[in-house]
Amino acid sequence: MGKLHRVITADGSAFAAVLDAKDIISEMEKIHKTSAVVTAGLGRLTIAASLMGYMLKGEDDSITLRVDADGPTGLLTAVSDSRGNVKSSVSNPIVEIPLNSKGKLDVSGAVGKDGTLSVVRDLGLKEPYVGVIPLVSGEIAEDIANYYASSEQIPTVCSLGVLVDTDLSVKAAGGFLIQLLPFADEKCIDIIEKNVAAAPPVSAMLNEGRTPEEIANMLLDGLNPEPLDSANPVYKCDCSRQRTERILVSLGIKELSDIAAEGKDITVDCHFCGKRYDFTPDEIIKLRDSAK
Repeated sequence: MGKLHRVITADGSAFAAVLDAKDIISEMEKIHKTSAVVTAGLGRLTIAASLMGYMLKGEDDSITLRVDADGPTGLLTAVSDSRGNVKSSVSNPIVEIPLNSKGKLDVSGAVGKDGTLSVVRDLGLKEPYVGVIPLVSGEIAEDIANYYASSEQIPTVCSLGVLVDTDLSVKAAGGFLIQLLPFADEKCIDIIEKNVAAAPPVSAMLNEGRTPEEIANMLLDGLNPEPLDSANPVYKCDCSRQRTERILVSLGIKELSDIAAEGKDITVDCHFCGKRYDFTPDEIIKLRDSAK
């Protein structure tokens, strides 16, 4: 399970959330069998979704992040509930491209730079809140920070990182979000900027054994950080046969009739966890009849 910890400044003007997501991203890699650069890219989006999902207030609220760009990974999707439990998927899990100019995994090259980041918040209302912005880098963290700045006018620092070992296993993974409230003064902003500039990459800190609590306190050092809350999010898919049946019913009577007429069993695969749901022609007919 992941380890998520949040702290807030003594005056309530800023908070930091830090997630150690090694176990979450390891499960993601195990399910999707991603290549190294896709593990890094999809992993970053998955970590961001968990951090953002944990900020939701309603028990049944959820958030969906989608990155749709011109890179070879295709569409990347991550969905989190309000407890930070998260699932994710990618169109093309195997992408092999050269390292970037810094000798690191080229996430933006795999994801693409020409595209959009969509943020969908389902708060139980008639329609979900949807925000769509152009990508600024395809590195994910910068795009998340830009989303908050441009769509919600919330000054935000976001850092996301995934260290992939030589055997393609996840060595370390995690991220943090720092957000300022409107009454944060210039002194608070200056201190946070200096702390962030002095901090090593978040994945490196986690790989060295630093805990989310230690990292959160370091990020708000000098501002008397106080514990806010903690959680243990996991990679969790909520698919079920019943949900799959509802999806099939939504295809409509004609489509279901055509499927049943072929006289073959069909299999529906979950894009998030790989579970398979099999349906016979007779079962398809029953679903069709229930839709009438």
